[in-house]
Amino acid sequence: MQQQSPHGPDRPPGEAVPPRRPGSPGLLRGWLDALAVVLSGLVVMTALAAGGLLLGRADSLPGGSFPSVLAATLALAVGGSVRIDGGAGFFAEVNAGITVMPLSVGLAGALVMVEVFLRQLRFRAVAAGGELLGRVARVVVLWLAALAVIVAVARHTFVVEIGGDLARTIGGALGLTPEVGFHADALRTLGLGLLWLLVVLAAAFAVSRRAPLPRAALPYQQAVRPAAFAVLMVLLAYAVIGVAVGVVTALVHGNARETLAVVLLAVPNLAWPAFGLGLGAHWHGHLTGAIGLPMPPVLADVLRTPEGEEVTVSLSTLAGYDGRIWWLPVLSGVLLLAAGFLMAFRSPRGVRLWQHAVRMGLALAVTMLLVGVLSRVSAAYGLAVLGVDTDEGGLGGLIGSVLGESTARSLGNGSLSLQPELWWAVLLGAGWGMVAGALGALLAGHVRRRGEVAERDGAG
Repeated sequence: MQQQSPHGPDRPPGEAVPPRRPGSPGLLRGWLDALAVVLSGLVVMTALAAGGLLLGRADSLPGGSFPSVLAATLALAVGGSVRIDGGAGFFAEVNAGITVMPLSVGLAGALVMVEVFLRQLRFRAVAAGGELLGRVARVVVLWLAALAVIVAVARHTFVVEIGGDLARTIGGALGLTPEVGFHADALRTLGLGLLWLLVVLAAAFAVSRRAPLPRAALPYQQAVRPAAFAVLMVLLAYAVIGVAVGVVTALVHGNARETLAVVLLAVPNLAWPAFGLGLGAHWHGHLTGAIGLPMPPVLADVLRTPEGEEVTVSLSTLAGYDGRIWWLPVLSGVLLLAAGFLMAFRSPRGVRLWQHAVRMGLALAVTMLLVGVLSRVSAAYGLAVLGVDTDEGGLGGLIGSVLGESTARSLGNGSLSLQPELWWAVLLGAGWGMVAGALGALLAGHVRRRGEVAERDGAG
């Protein structure tokens, strides 16, 4: 029996085997890996969004619109925006829009995508820059294709059933069919969705010890990863606390469906600003009319003013309605000190105290910037009749008589805005981060690290 050549069955013995870069996937395997990353994230995001929307009774919307509403929610979760428009010919016009990220959906998808992406690189400490760029590029291509499908599905038009004999008479005479529709903004969803993905992948390499780096980046990993991991743990801790509070609220105070819908869709939208408020950051905003977005009653009370003017959301303004708000600084301080300790414990012994302080300050400053950007809310809904806003000119009675009182109330005007004061939040993050980094390093200096006892015993 002829023995097979080690060079392969069809390769002459004298011909050298072409070298293959270690760890680089084949073409088909590379695309399958990228597909696994994208699909895993989309499946988890879709499941959470669908569960939250079903609990919020979005399945009762007319016209079989649930798939479109689900797609619109996914577009919002990665930074997109949704426009609402419609009307009844020249008689009435609806203009609205919403920009808010359902952060529960986005956070779950990001964690799953990062896990799948990093598992494909496991058991390696170093990776070539070209290979990493190739993997990221394939994920980007498939992700943009998935976002394009989401944008195409995230559009629907409803025919509005208006009440009253007068409305039907006028509509029949003029041939008016009242319609309201929504669609995802394609450019914003694709552009910010791509940015969302790149930030998620960059955060994965900045946080995880399992992520292999190019050799040129290895000297910087000890300066970045312990601090980045520590602040990530703070954000995840706040999300877990928010879930626990939501579940307890659903069990004790009723409104279980609405509360659990918020848990599945938007826990970080409330929990992460609470972290910022505990550090002393503040937001500006207002609330008029009925928007339909869920929010804590204390926040709604602060934002809703008689004249609809902009107000400041801070510890003091919130505590004026609920004294329990003063526990937020305590919680923020405890978790931040724990983060400083964790960062120092995961760092080499030779790092100096001022280096711990600076690294934690920078990490928390970036974190507060992201929290501020991700927690922004902008929503508006307006109905104009014959070009005149329904809040002007005493048209409320006319709209009520033509459209019916219930329809007029549902199509009234309303707006919600909640915007952070970013520069102040970033400065607070830098300052408190430096304090937490220094204190955490002092505490960690008295704790033995793994392997230190054995080394000292061996030296003795």
